[in-house]
Amino acid sequence: MMFFIFEFIIGGLNMKTIFSGVQPTGVITLGNYIGAFMQFPSLQDEGNAIYCIVDQHAITVPQDPKELRSNIRTLAATYLATGIDPNKATLFIQSEVPAHAQAGWMLQCVATIGELERMTQYKDKSEGKESVTAGLLTYPPLMAGDILLYNTNIVPVGDDQKQHIELTRDLAERFNKRFGDVLVIPEIQLPKAGARIKSLQEPTKKMSKSDPNTKATIRFLDTPKQIEKKIKSAVTDSDGYVEFDEVNKPGVSNLLTIESAVTGIDIPSLVKKYDGLGYGAFKEGVATSLIEHLTPVQQRFNELIDSNELDKILDEGAEKANAIASETIKRMENAMGLGRKSR
Repeated sequence: MMFFIFEFIIGGLNMKTIFSGVQPTGVITLGNYIGAFMQFPSLQDEGNAIYCIVDQHAITVPQDPKELRSNIRTLAATYLATGIDPNKATLFIQSEVPAHAQAGWMLQCVATIGELERMTQYKDKSEGKESVTAGLLTYPPLMAGDILLYNTNIVPVGDDQKQHIELTRDLAERFNKRFGDVLVIPEIQLPKAGARIKSLQEPTKKMSKSDPNTKATIRFLDTPKQIEKKIKSAVTDSDGYVEFDEVNKPGVSNLLTIESAVTGIDIPSLVKKYDGLGYGAFKEGVATSLIEHLTPVQQRFNELIDSNELDKILDEGAEKANAIASETIKRMENAMGLGRKSR
């Protein structure tokens, strides 16, 4: 079967379209920042990068409206502060492009209840609940719409989202088989592995924003004083020497991973740097490196968060996204026979 392949011609080169979406769920952790957000800017140099703040996905579970709006803005400013360039990439809010909901509905009418009920995230989030929203079951077709609207060639995702992208491919292929070659079939790309940051208090577990122990998690907007205090209270061991050994020295290894990620210095060089020094000097060095890295990023975030510049970037991003998405919707509607006449 032949498919339409949409590629953007930039500077004489064919640029693949890359799509990535993140839910606005509050201030990100250091783990999110190092593991994902530090990797995002490279995508805008690899292809036509489209970044979407997927606020419609957030409402599949109850949300406080004021808090959700605040989280949307916080996430937008975080994207830009961490290196997304609006001159290279498109950044926009999902709900500001009506085509997402339209495409989601059309793809729901192609999906089956059985395949939606088999989604592992639906099973996990609905387990033990007396009732869940219909949106929790049907959001995978909306996610498929997010991707397919932009003629996406590549979707970088973690292992936890592979099943949803496989469903996206299935729905696109099914749509094309029934209605003609309309949708581009995206490829799954596992992103280059960012460093896996662990809890500062239980370094065998992932750093989590929901951890009740406030000492365990560094947040993107923590102050230098808060960062220093959390690093200094990080669990290590009684050995007293710095060595990378995730099995026997998980706490020390986690701190080495953090410093390596934010400085670009390889771990063997850091081990050599701290040779003969105690954990006090080691923790002080990690804290200093992290603060020096985050300070300019946080300053840029603070410049953006309440600025007209942020609104202008999001307005322009929504305009660019609408232009692409509306053309895809026209093709989908025409193929399905919707409306009075072909457009």
